[in-house]
Amino acid sequence: MKYYSVENYGALADGVTNDAKAIQSAIDDAEKNGGGTVVLESGKTYYSSSIVMKRNVELHLQKGSRLKATSNIDEYFRPCNFINDKTNTLIGNPVTGKPSFCFIYGFEADGCSITGEGTIDANGHAFVERKDKYYVTGNFYPRPTVIYIEKSNHISFEKITIVDAPFWTLHPAGCNDVLISQIRILNDLDVANSDGIDPDHSSNVRILGCHVECADDCICLKTSKGNSEYGACENIIISDCTLISTSAAIKIGTEGVGDFRNVLVQNCIISRSNRGLSIQIRDGGNVENVSYSNIIIETRRFCPDWWGTAEPIVITTFDRDENTKSGHIKNIRFSNITCKGENGVLIHGTKENVIENITFENVGVELSKTSKWEIGLYDMRPGLNKKIEKHKNSGFFIRNAKNVTISKSSVNWGNICDDYAYAIDSESCENLVIDRFSGTSADEKCESVVIN
Repeated sequence: MKYYSVENYGALADGVTNDAKAIQSAIDDAEKNGGGTVVLESGKTYYSSSIVMKRNVELHLQKGSRLKATSNIDEYFRPCNFINDKTNTLIGNPVTGKPSFCFIYGFEADGCSITGEGTIDANGHAFVERKDKYYVTGNFYPRPTVIYIEKSNHISFEKITIVDAPFWTLHPAGCNDVLISQIRILNDLDVANSDGIDPDHSSNVRILGCHVECADDCICLKTSKGNSEYGACENIIISDCTLISTSAAIKIGTEGVGDFRNVLVQNCIISRSNRGLSIQIRDGGNVENVSYSNIIIETRRFCPDWWGTAEPIVITTFDRDENTKSGHIKNIRFSNITCKGENGVLIHGTKENVIENITFENVGVELSKTSKWEIGLYDMRPGLNKKIEKHKNSGFFIRNAKNVTISKSSVNWGNICDDYAYAIDSESCENLVIDRFSGTSADEKCESVVIN
């Protein structure tokens, strides 16, 4: 493997001068020579505008190196044609999934990789402003994506640290054979839309041994409208990760115009999150064959600016709007899951679109009031006429589902309050099987299980 030092191409690495031209020249030469490793050296900071990854090129950040993104929006690469002007007033669409700006981009960059133990500093606070004590957002949307690799196969991201993303952090779209291993994403927990890892219309993805802290979702599978020319999001493994989120730690949806199938999530720890495991379908894509196992979930209610009301597990399908019918969810399995937080499990379909074949085996749920925020709520957003609904929280809250099995599972109570209700509260649920279940209501005078 041939190595390319960016200093040989004129990079100053002083943290002030824009080194993008030198970095890009090294990447381009590596591609022309059939591939190679472009090296950012330890102990140096490379300030840069956007760069473009190329086929069979590895961008390697040595430990102690720092690649810092420019604070000037006009120096970002624009892979899409959503921009009519440079005023930053109307940029993109919230559900397109294609960034209007990105820091590191690649298209048909088969075999590219970003590796090393150095840091990518996305300089996110240059693009956001504080709305209140708990919430920071930007004055245009979407803000720069940190890494966006599109229509590329056999790509890897290993051991890097990414900090301070202003928008989505790592977004492979339309990619096949994606390895994301032992990376760290450390975003502030109050910056809106700073998702961690967003595989979009991608297949054969392995997310292994990562630590992610971010506002919005740590890991979110998407099939976005903007990338609808690509296929399903399928054959995904998420394993051995530690996750902290102001929204959902691991989510499927809500951007979901295409299908999701064959997803395996295992051996993860979720803490200090507003939600744990979430499947939110609002568009036409369907979800099937998803397995969650050996997971510890700890949730707490955060401020109402964020989706979620501390549900450790959420499965919902609602129409996005009058013209968009939501897809179907079936064949979802949870086993060996420990949940502790302020709310319980939420399963909610509609009369026209019931959720099917859901199994809970050895799932323990403990509800305990711990935060200052209001509970006794379920967050149904987004969707047609959907909002946060007032309803007492139960261990399992099930509406419009079919073939649900709760086996060898339990519901317990910690700090009980007036907004807690039953162990299981079900309505319009066909063929609900409860086997070897233990749990009482929060009020011992009430029924433990309610079936309507």
